[in-house]
Amino acid sequence: MKIIILCGGLGTRLKEETEYKPKPMVEVGGRPILWHIMKTYSHYGYNKFVLCLGYRGDVIKNYFYNYEIRSNDFTLTLGTGEIKSHNNHDESGWEITFAETGALNMTGSRVKQIEKYVDGDVFMLTYGDGVCNVDIAKLLAFHKSHGKTGTVTEVLPPSRFGELMIDGTAVKSFTEKPQIHEGGHINGGYFVFNKEFFSYLNADPNCILERSPLETLAEKNQLMMYAHDGFWQCMDTYRDFEYLNSLWRDNKAAWKVW
Repeated sequence: MKIIILCGGLGTRLKEETEYKPKPMVEVGGRPILWHIMKTYSHYGYNKFVLCLGYRGDVIKNYFYNYEIRSNDFTLTLGTGEIKSHNNHDESGWEITFAETGALNMTGSRVKQIEKYVDGDVFMLTYGDGVCNVDIAKLLAFHKSHGKTGTVTEVLPPSRFGELMIDGTAVKSFTEKPQIHEGGHINGGYFVFNKEFFSYLNADPNCILERSPLETLAEKNQLMMYAHDGFWQCMDTYRDFEYLNSLWRDNKAAWKVW
């Protein structure tokens, strides 16, 4: 099963860190937040990733292209260029597809463009700037149990993301970045979709995943909500950056399930 991660945003509210690199490459505990997200999925046995690149996608490519050198002791033979690694790392076996999806394209357009890389009937999708300790196995089992097209993970952090109006576990409406409502259910990413969801998207640069595609899915009663009452935190501002790093430094990183 493919894990799609949106990595193309500009990160304009985190300019202290994103002037020269994309937000998914901003580090928490010395590793990009993207790595932390991938480690979560890998912990549950999902190691095939498609990264939707945009702003400074070259930084992400270079990081993983040189990952073996970054992560291992190695011997380099000058003249031949032969490299011999001396130890292994837990990320062995990760299969990563790097897809350029446009410098300024919106989220729906990015996802539509990578349809050709998704095999199988189900795929998972999340944002490249939010860490969570959601049980991926239970999330996937929930999705398969209800028979609908999509599942979104609901969290309850400070309300500044897509608000979900729910009835039981069915999503009745999807409103992107509404006025703050106390106790509102929030889109935390960590989606699961049947492949038919691609028909709700188009490659137009202005296609926004969180607008018409998810709104229409909800209106058709094809979007379900998986309630997650554990840890979730995005890295949207410098304050978030400092908070996540403080949790890691103090051994309180609840998202570290591996």
